Amino acid sequence: MLKFDVITIFPDIFKGFVEESLLARGQAKKLIKINLHNLRKWANDKHQTVDDRPFGGGPGMVMKVEPIMKAVKAVSSKTSKKTKVILFSPRGKKFNQEMAKKWAKLDQVVFICGRYEGVDERVADYLADEVVSIGDYVLNGGEVAAMIVMEAVSRLVPGFIAKKESAEKFDHAQFTRPEQLVIGKKKISVPKVLLSGDHKKIEEWRDGHK
Repeated sequence: MLKFDVITIFPDIFKGFVEESLLARGQAKKLIKINLHNLRKWANDKHQTVDDRPFGGGPGMVMKVEPIMKAVKAVSSKTSKKTKVILFSPRGKKFNQEMAKKWAKLDQVVFICGRYEGVDERVADYLADEVVSIGDYVLNGGEVAAMIVMEAVSRLVPGFIAKKESAEKFDHAQFTRPEQLVIGKKKISVPKVLLSGDHKKIEEWRDGHK
């Protein structure tokens, strides 16, 4: 079973996502397990403070290293060497399918979801195994990134998707009934090669329409 442990200050964001569709089924089949952890649990004060002003000045607040350090220590597996701790950041390495394949073979993936103006750099330097980005843009936090990575990795866990080729195959142009359709004043037909029954030509067409 592959365990996902998500460290966040907004665990409720994930509830609908992890309780529906294939992710819910994957958990029911004990192929994956998703644990949501509220970072404020590891705060040091009664106000459950997890952020502070940055040294050197600047806008906004920065997430503190101490609560994150405690959270990572608490949720990381003590017995498995196949655990990876991931911090999401626009400055990180771009997530791709090859990374998803490698992570699907792990026992545990711990996600650190930043917020505010970022995370104390010591988290990236000393606590995370990898700093990862899902694209060249800035989000409000790492929660959406964690959802994307969880879904991409889960699909590659054996048994999660019924057909293995469907789990790994990149999308290509597809059509279904009706064979012909009028859009505006134009009559649109499904490409004839898809109706030919010639599987070799169909695969060649699909390879050219990804």
